[in-house]
Amino acid sequence: MNARMKLAALVSLTIFTLVPAIAQSPGADTYKAKCQGCHGAAGMADTSVGKIFKVLPVNDPSVKKMTEPAMIDAVKNGMGKMQAFKDKLTDEQIKGAVEYFRTLGK
Repeated sequence: MNARMKLAALVSLTIFTLVPAIAQSPGADTYKAKCQGCHGAAGMADTSVGKIFKVLPVNDPSVKKMTEPAMIDAVKNGMGKMQAFKDKLTDEQIKGAVEYFRTLGK
């Protein structure tokens, strides 16, 4: 019984240690640092800047129908009033931020 308790404790500790690390991806970090100011924490464009620039929320039909490559292109080269990030972020950071943003609409 003592060995089972130790095993259960070890499994629990492993799960509670790894889950936050897995949930917090580098894309999430990039999104929070570079995108959240306009697009909002939940992607709903509910920030003051998002409202001023009329940023569309992640659940808007026109945003939902955008492909990942189209979003990556928009981040790299800018779109509407959004600035281009091609000189500020790596391709990997842009892809990660887009992947994270797309999870917000689910």
